[in-house]
Amino acid sequence: MATAVETLDKLERRITITVPLADVQAEVEKRLKIRARTAKAPGFRPGKVPMKMVAQQYGYQVETEVLNDKVGRAFSDAASENNLKVAGYPKIEPKSGEGVAEGLVAFDATFEVYPEVKVGELSQVEVEKVTSQVTEGEIDKTIDILRKQRVHYHTKGEQGAHGDGGADQSAQNGDRVTVDFVGKIDGVEFQGGKAEDYPFVLGEGRMLPEFENAAIGLKVGESRTFPLSFPADYHGKDVAGKTAEFTITMKKIEWAHLPEVDAEFAKSLGIADGDMQKMREDIKVNPEREVSSRVKSKTKDSVMNALIKVTELEVPKALVDQDVQRLIEMARQDMAQRGMKVNDMPFPPELFTAQAERRVRLGLILAEVVKANKLEATPEQVKAQVEEFAQSYEDPQQVIKFYYSDRRRLAEVEALVLEENVVNYVLGKSKVTEKPVAFDELMGNTAQA
Repeated sequence: MATAVETLDKLERRITITVPLADVQAEVEKRLKIRARTAKAPGFRPGKVPMKMVAQQYGYQVETEVLNDKVGRAFSDAASENNLKVAGYPKIEPKSGEGVAEGLVAFDATFEVYPEVKVGELSQVEVEKVTSQVTEGEIDKTIDILRKQRVHYHTKGEQGAHGDGGADQSAQNGDRVTVDFVGKIDGVEFQGGKAEDYPFVLGEGRMLPEFENAAIGLKVGESRTFPLSFPADYHGKDVAGKTAEFTITMKKIEWAHLPEVDAEFAKSLGIADGDMQKMREDIKVNPEREVSSRVKSKTKDSVMNALIKVTELEVPKALVDQDVQRLIEMARQDMAQRGMKVNDMPFPPELFTAQAERRVRLGLILAEVVKANKLEATPEQVKAQVEEFAQSYEDPQQVIKFYYSDRRRLAEVEALVLEENVVNYVLGKSKVTEKPVAFDELMGNTAQA
């Protein structure tokens, strides 16, 4: 039995649930009799323990189970009778006092309901649609990266098939050098400040700038002493913020030889006949795929921001709290996979609240837009998306099988298709401004360009 629904706040409601005590007691006795069939106690054979002892041992547990079942069922029935769409889980507390009739047990169930979602006029929404192109210049940059991945080194001054590295025999950016070094602070060597036959490539930023600058210009056998100031946030706490005096001795200098961009290079990339144009076309595929993904992501963000601005709704706190816990668990698992010890690590909920609130808000908005405009993902769309994912793998059929063998994986794909359906729908209804973005900016390479 349930009383009328009380409105406590915009989304918060309360229902008082009553359950006949006789029904609870009858169900408890029934379950205890079942439990008695297998109950064990010292001095008794299994199933022969007296009911009084069974009740003493299991009575509280069984009574709690019965109450949870009956109250849960009563709450579900009450929500259904009152057409309530419950958000999250109800908070159920025992109720006592004059309002509770004899022979009944009563509980107050406090909960939130899903809000009304009012999506505004989309024709007035402004959305930025990002565009970007993979040019010949980007292909050249990719080829350059591929060449550097295949670099090999030759000792400067030694004649070989590719030359001797030139007349300048000193260490320069791009060279791989091998050095001995020793560092001292206040005249005393410190841990980690000494090494022999230590190799690194000049210009890659592996060493601190002062260290690399000191190595440049040295020839084999030459030494240089120089001051080096460690940054205040340096990972070595013992030396962070301090200035050391280093001495480095050049042991070996090797110059970098990059492969020529020719038919042999194309063959090394899997182009059997060494066709250079085919090589460039193949190389273009991955940047184009990445550009397409990032363009879609930025356009989607613009659409989602626009939907948030134009939609009125109250966000249920219960759903936000649930999502906060999901985000915390995701963060915990991610850190654990990185080898971090997370058992005693605090995860303050407030760090995740804003993200959770946005996720819940967008979820409610998307559900409304999908429902109102029949934008559900079709099997054909899902299949096309899975096949698109699969194309970037060596064995596409295995990837397709991977997705279709697990309903949860397929549900993730369906969610992506739903989002894309919403994005396309909003783009077709709103004021769209195209924004061309340079490849480097899109890929986040502006600083390195």
